[in-house]
Amino acid sequence: MKVTHAYDDIIDLPHHQSSVHPHMPLADRAAQFSPFAALTGHEAAIRETGRVTEREMDLDENMLEELEERLHLAERRSKEGKSSTFTWFVPDERKSGGAYVSRTGRIRKVKEQERVVILEDRTRIPVGNITGIDAG
Repeated sequence: MKVTHAYDDIIDLPHHQSSVHPHMPLADRAAQFSPFAALTGHEAAIRETGRVTEREMDLDENMLEELEERLHLAERRSKEGKSSTFTWFVPDERKSGGAYVSRTGRIRKVKEQERVVILEDRTRIPVGNITGIDAG
């Protein structure tokens, strides 16, 4: 008695090759079965939520006056070729708060109208955000 299987009639036929579509490379075929990232961007959102920002400190009138004096001293030091260190608050673009940044350099220009200090390396520091000036 001869045993027949469901595909005996086609098992030995040649493999079909499309004349219209080119053969897909093995690497591309494997990519079809890579995991699907249903939560694209979720990881980034979690990292953003966990990113810590600082609150901006409020300066009283005495501190503001002292900063004004230190700014004038820093201007004089710059004319003598000496550097000063500026610390200022940079608001975060995505969430409340921000970070304090420090930069050491010489003042190139103080623009009173724009209320900005420009250092020689072209760093622009908003005067209203300055929290500290170490003018030596």
